[in-house]
Amino acid sequence: MFAHYNLRTPLGRARGLGSATEGLHHWWAQRLTALALIPLTVWFVAAVVGLAGSDYEQFVNWLSTPYNASAMILFLGVSFHHAQLGMQVVIEDYVGNHGWRIGTIVVVKFICCGLGALGIVSTLIVTFGV
Repeated sequence: MFAHYNLRTPLGRARGLGSATEGLHHWWAQRLTALALIPLTVWFVAAVVGLAGSDYEQFVNWLSTPYNASAMILFLGVSFHHAQLGMQVVIEDYVGNHGWRIGTIVVVKFICCGLGALGIVSTLIVTFGV
């Protein structure tokens, strides 16, 4: 049935299949986004605590500084990318049907990209007062 598979060397099979190719990239991306989220999350939590009790105008003034706007955009982008990577791993591990697996991964990617874009655009609108 898979005669062409038997003609390939073990190295050839390893180069084209499994975690030896895309899985390593995915693993590294998850680790790097997790590492980037450490200082970004500390910054975000400190900002939320510092802004407790503030009104909208104080929040806008705070977010309008280049440092805070840049950090917020990085936090949103990295957070949603990390969430998408994590959800993809869960889906690949626990959704058995190939069609459902691919469909669910695509939906999760669209949702994370959409929510990330919404957060970044909202940050830009608040920052530039559009």
